[in-house]
Amino acid sequence: MIVNGSSSRGGGRFSRKPSHKRSGSSRFGNNRGGSRGRKKFTGDRIDHKLFINKAVETAEETYVPQHTFADFALNQYLLRNLAAKQFNTPSPIQDQAIPFALKGHDIIGIANTGTGKTAAFLLPLITKLGNDRKEKVLILAPTRELAQQIEAEFRTFAKGMWLWTVLCVGGMPIRKQINLLSRGVDVVIGTPGRITDLITRKKINLDEYKNVVLDEADRMFDMGFIDEIRKILQAMPQDRQNLFFSATFPPAIKNLCSDFLKDPVTVSVKTRDTASRVDQDIVKVAPAHKLDILVEILQRPEAKKVLVFRETKRSVDELADELSAHGMKALALHGDMDNRGRKKAVDALKTGEAHIVIATDVAARGIDIADITHVINYDMPSTYDTYVHRIGRTGRGEKFGTALTFVS
Repeated sequence: MIVNGSSSRGGGRFSRKPSHKRSGSSRFGNNRGGSRGRKKFTGDRIDHKLFINKAVETAEETYVPQHTFADFALNQYLLRNLAAKQFNTPSPIQDQAIPFALKGHDIIGIANTGTGKTAAFLLPLITKLGNDRKEKVLILAPTRELAQQIEAEFRTFAKGMWLWTVLCVGGMPIRKQINLLSRGVDVVIGTPGRITDLITRKKINLDEYKNVVLDEADRMFDMGFIDEIRKILQAMPQDRQNLFFSATFPPAIKNLCSDFLKDPVTVSVKTRDTASRVDQDIVKVAPAHKLDILVEILQRPEAKKVLVFRETKRSVDELADELSAHGMKALALHGDMDNRGRKKAVDALKTGEAHIVIATDVAARGIDIADITHVINYDMPSTYDTYVHRIGRTGRGEKFGTALTFVS
């Protein structure tokens, strides 16, 4: 459904924050202790019934697109690249958002994880860059894995168009990023912390960027990036296009949209919190028996690609060691690992070299691995939104998946 956004402030327009001086460390200091997008609560306060849902294939999942990609006024190079990859029919979020984005509208896109949100903002922006080489784009993502995924998709779509990107994320050499920025790029893709650092160093001039994307905005707020995001948006030109995409739409995002978006079009294709193709259930188990039950589940033949969630980096490493002691190839994935180690874990699960990855929520954000069969919440999620994002790793596209949550 497409709903034309309006504002309760009158005139159908969202007002913006007053402009501020765009230089100086007071605007972009290293303040990582900002307020979070929403209040967190412990997992044992979530109704366990929310973790139970039988996977079904229902008629409501059927969506008849109104367009093909060829119907959109996309750049011709871009259309050829899409055809070469046999991308012909847009997903619901793409079908409904792309026409408005191509016309320059601000967009609020709400859709479940794994529904094609990345292409929904990349395709119109690549077309804009192809039509006007003076345009520049800033894309913000919550984690380096998601930022890397966005950059990879950009390169696929923009092949042969001579458009340049730079990936600006933590855990990778900042000097290389600065060097690429100094050469001139069309698109900056990064995490709010590293982007803020580069702005403070005067390596990114926000005056040049009249297009901004927030991808998985809700997760960025959960991770405490709301202050950085507000500072970045306040420092950018007011005459810009804003594309905000999220799986959920909490009050923090609503407030951000009302402060910074102008006459946005809201595109919501989300009919439920979790995909109907994910078979969700709880596993009641005493803490002393959790490991034994997990091993039994992982040994089942249907558990081919499994993502296990734990709350802390230390507990991730501990569980990986424990499963290895049981003869299983289980790899850890968390923020203390360097980029090479994290990539190795993701690639191993993709290729089948390992069939188990244990991860923290932050590290797993943005993982795009086909055919994950099981998501196991070994530790309870801290919020229901976190649960939704976790199990969004399985049951993607037309596939079915299983989500199990351990409760004591």
